[in-house]
Amino acid sequence: MINCIFCSTLASIYVLNFFILTFNIFFILVFSSKFFSYQNSSPNTKNPRIFPKILVNCTIGSMAQACPANHPATSVTGKLSAEACPEYFRWIHEDLRPWKRTGISRFAVESAKGDADFRLVIVNGKAYVEQYKKSFQTRDLFTMWGILQLLKLYPNRLPDLDLMFQCDDRPVIQKRDYRGFRSPPALFRYSKDDLTYDIVFPDWTFWGWAETNVKPWRSILEEIKEGNKRIEWRDRVPYAYWRGSPYVAPTRVDLLKCNVSEREDWNVRLYSQNWEKGSNGGFKNSNLADQCTHRYKIYVEGWGWSVSEKYILACDSMTLLIKPYHHDFFTRSMVPLLHYWPIRPRNKCRDLKFAVEWGNTHPEKAQEIGKAGSNFIHEELKMDFVYDYMFHLLNEYSKLLKFKPAVPPGAVELCLETVDCSADVVLQKFVMESMVTSPSDSAPCSMPPPYSPEALRAFLNKKENLTRQVEMWGDAYWENQKKQL
Repeated sequence: MINCIFCSTLASIYVLNFFILTFNIFFILVFSSKFFSYQNSSPNTKNPRIFPKILVNCTIGSMAQACPANHPATSVTGKLSAEACPEYFRWIHEDLRPWKRTGISRFAVESAKGDADFRLVIVNGKAYVEQYKKSFQTRDLFTMWGILQLLKLYPNRLPDLDLMFQCDDRPVIQKRDYRGFRSPPALFRYSKDDLTYDIVFPDWTFWGWAETNVKPWRSILEEIKEGNKRIEWRDRVPYAYWRGSPYVAPTRVDLLKCNVSEREDWNVRLYSQNWEKGSNGGFKNSNLADQCTHRYKIYVEGWGWSVSEKYILACDSMTLLIKPYHHDFFTRSMVPLLHYWPIRPRNKCRDLKFAVEWGNTHPEKAQEIGKAGSNFIHEELKMDFVYDYMFHLLNEYSKLLKFKPAVPPGAVELCLETVDCSADVVLQKFVMESMVTSPSDSAPCSMPPPYSPEALRAFLNKKENLTRQVEMWGDAYWENQKKQL
């Protein structure tokens, strides 16, 4: 029997078998063929030429699918001149700096196994996965799917590598545990903080969040772009907006105190997301493209970093960023007063009210900040750059490996058949919508050099000084309000 990366118990195998049989019958009825291709499901904007499409073979009744031995290993010889990568790519060097002197040993990889959800190995251009535990929802599945799409976009371009991946919200590799000459474990995840060594990687929602009906990034970004055109900034509701689940973290519960009430109006309009009701209705009333209706939008962390950040920033509204403890792979290069307005966590109601008052008093500047943050997302976080970030991160990581990667005995080859054909109906459209159909004919963007210590210190000082400037404005505003009483 073929080992299946998503089957940990006998019961789950029977359920999986039922789903696979159902899906294959569905595809046979719709497409009248066991072989099918998706010509336009995820257009590659870098690739104007026509390439052979990748065919998929899903057979009926198998307990788990195997990767076809004759799958076309397409490679592209022609390359266009590569454009420069966005500035946030420089943080790849910083994330990998803990291993720059020592390199990454096999022990450094395998010592992260206890925290990892799965192990990814790439050998000779093929990916293999050994799953240790199931992640929350389908985070692991879509992360693996995203890596598979990277291999299809840049076939035969990634070197051999071996890494561990955890799909939880909070980082775990604490710096305090690895002081001096002790090399930390190498563990990939979606976010980190200043006290941890976890390596940040694009999150699963770039390929879709099926449980909340959030489409793959390329699709939803285009929808948000169209949504931004429906209401001009000056015509939007002149308050700060937030919608989400408040009871996942104390900082969000505390945010509820800022909602409008009979006693106080902090210029904030907060809405609690009913997940059970939304799930039962397929989240049809929670379309992100329909939520760009206010001049200001609030970002606040949840249990850890939140995937909502990129959707909020994309709205053309001035983002009121409650200072996060965690960060993902792209936000570290964003600058206060240029891309967002900083908010103090312990003074959030007063800071939020002042931010809205300031923005409504300086509408041109507020609109400019909102547009700059939105442009950052639409231009520098487009899907092509997400794949390029993955490509460069994995390449730089592989250069540090001090051993030759080998396929673990319990690993399964990662391909369309072992991911998509074992998915259920709810996931099917998201997987297919985000599928790369042909390789790129251009090289990845050119990687920027690392920060010098002086340049990094200057950049961080600039952000800190701008944040302090906003705080001083707010304090002066409230001092003036007190004098008028």
